[in-house]
Amino acid sequence: MLIKDILPHISLTEFVRKYQIIRWQFDANAIAPNKFLAPRPEHSLTFYIRDLQSFSFINSTKKEYYPKSIISGIHDTTLIRDCGHDFWALKIIFQPCALFRLTGFPMTELVSNYVDAEIVWGKEINLLHQRLNSSDNLNDMVANISFYLNRLISNTKKDFHPVDFVCQEILFQKEHKNLDLLAKQSFLSTRQFIRKFEERTGVSPKLYDKIVRFDKAYRLKNNQPDLDWLSIAMSSGYYDYQHLAKDYKDFTNFTPVAYYEIDKKAPERNFGLHFG
Repeated sequence: MLIKDILPHISLTEFVRKYQIIRWQFDANAIAPNKFLAPRPEHSLTFYIRDLQSFSFINSTKKEYYPKSIISGIHDTTLIRDCGHDFWALKIIFQPCALFRLTGFPMTELVSNYVDAEIVWGKEINLLHQRLNSSDNLNDMVANISFYLNRLISNTKKDFHPVDFVCQEILFQKEHKNLDLLAKQSFLSTRQFIRKFEERTGVSPKLYDKIVRFDKAYRLKNNQPDLDWLSIAMSSGYYDYQHLAKDYKDFTNFTPVAYYEIDKKAPERNFGLHFG
């Protein structure tokens, strides 16, 4: 059972933040728990190697099934995923704005949405999935993905823009920066900056910053479960606990405490794993 982050080769770091390998397996007679997936500030390409994946939005009973390889945008609401009994995902998490550069698609079309990767990148994705599915060697799998990504990057659709750098700054920032300053760093007016940012990420700078801050709090609680919520709030860029609680309510419909209790029942927790 495994949750593992792998850094890409230096030739890919302009476009790829990391690979994430997620693997667990329940007995066929067991009742596998669902996984609540709160918003994350990432675009990704994911290959599902074993069981078919289905999900619903937290405010809906409608179930949807994923294709075997998907391109995902930023989602701004919580999903509930049925991971099945045999879950194996190989996920490529892109650098901010990199997916826009690779596809040329406005990322607004992928907010809380996904598309079959084969529709976008053709039969080579299907062939890559077959190679991944026929191997149990993680190093070989990563090598196959890296080879494909190098070819994909050689046909990049859009050039780098200063907005991409600003988006990375927001993702890794240690302190909050106001919108006008971020626009100035992009050599754009505030209105132009917001429009360009939404095109390349799918969401506004304000919402992106909110998701980044929320995600920091979620991961900090996973990594330091004994840390109190006020300390988590302050360490993640919130003014106070109520500020944190409001974002949790907006994104998950639950308080921080209630959502953490739900997350403790997630599939990976059965194996002593967590997303940190």
